[in-house]
Amino acid sequence: MDRIMKALMKIAAIGAILAMAACARPAQDMRIQDPYAGAGGLGGVGASALPGTAEYFKASVGDTILFPLDQSTLTPEARVILANQAGWLNQNQGFAAVVEGHADEQGTREYNLALGARRANSVQEYLISQGIAPGRLRTVSYGKERPLAICSTEECFTKNRRAVTVVSPGAGM
Repeated sequence: MDRIMKALMKIAAIGAILAMAACARPAQDMRIQDPYAGAGGLGGVGASALPGTAEYFKASVGDTILFPLDQSTLTPEARVILANQAGWLNQNQGFAAVVEGHADEQGTREYNLALGARRANSVQEYLISQGIAPGRLRTVSYGKERPLAICSTEECFTKNRRAVTVVSPGAGM
């Protein structure tokens, strides 16, 4: 009987340790599946994408730029990416682009829609300054309605403060 009690006590102790270990893990942010996730965050598109395609634009040129909190001013890093986008669009005259403006979840819906619009317009103005015809570009603001991640950390919020240039065949929109 004594051996049975010792065995039951060991099992109970192991169960308690496992239960505490499971509770000790830090909470992680809930993530929405990134539609562009994959190899390097490019939806699995890489070296196999053909030049002159939307897949190549996303994989090799870069379709996303990030903004600081509550800002629509282009950073030096953003200008480099946008210069590459303009170069690609100038070489691929048969493509048009929609610039999507996004914001993080902080703030009101109305404020974030306006901020997303300012971000998209900043990108559009830069691309036009680089020789892209205005008729090949249009903007849309999603504000906080299409986050890459739902979160509560600054690192995560940063991913949602963005503008995405989506190219598609068609010289005029």
